[in-house]
Amino acid sequence: MRDGSPVTLYCFAHAGAGVSGFAHWRTGTGPGVATVPVLLPGRNARRREPRATSRAELLGALLGPLADEVADGRPYALYGHSLGGIVAYTLARALMDRQLPAPALLAVGASPAPHAVPLRHDDTTDDRLLRFVADLGAAPGGVLADPGSVWHRSVLPVLRDDLRLAAALRAAALADAAHGPFPVPVLAVGGQADPVVGAVALDGWARWTTGRLVRRTVPGDHFFVRGPHAPRLIGRACRVVRRTQLIPGLIPGGQQ
Repeated sequence: MRDGSPVTLYCFAHAGAGVSGFAHWRTGTGPGVATVPVLLPGRNARRREPRATSRAELLGALLGPLADEVADGRPYALYGHSLGGIVAYTLARALMDRQLPAPALLAVGASPAPHAVPLRHDDTTDDRLLRFVADLGAAPGGVLADPGSVWHRSVLPVLRDDLRLAAALRAAALADAAHGPFPVPVLAVGGQADPVVGAVALDGWARWTTGRLVRRTVPGDHFFVRGPHAPRLIGRACRVVRRTQLIPGLIPGGQQ
């Protein structure tokens, strides 16, 4: 890694979201880290683009620009929250398959390992899916009582497609498992009050890396990405892997 180069931290959001949840990460990660939220197609500024629901569609939308950015060898890391975790993993593998520099770190938050069985939503009614996201705190109050609301019409289709994407990426990862784990350290972060993704699901990432897996817990529920603790933790980890050039075992401490 080049002396003086900041670590570029590419961030990928949870299902149904844009990139607003990472707005405070630009300062929250601290010095030496340049946070770059990556917007998936089909939302916000990319809302006119078709949403990706397969690995091929995801790579077609994101891989080319990302490959151009990392090709010069500057240090970079990936952070994905919930759905974003499997998105980040998929992109990391695809970059390495192109013989491009590997990320210094793969960090995932509230994201089970690819082989963990996710909650299925493809055969779930709208009402049950809305109740699930409401229980997680991802839906505004009153949305269950108003199926014609703007939130219901605009967010629910994106959420469904994102969950299809997550299932497709996990299936692709399992199909590609014969290539073996990749040599990138993984930092798996969970929320203390997350009702969905617990320690066992996060520990499963050890199966997917020949580097070290470190698991940390921060205050918050499934959406702890919105708080101050995750960016501080990820920022410290980025500075450590940059400074040590990936010396194993030196990801910063915390609750495990």
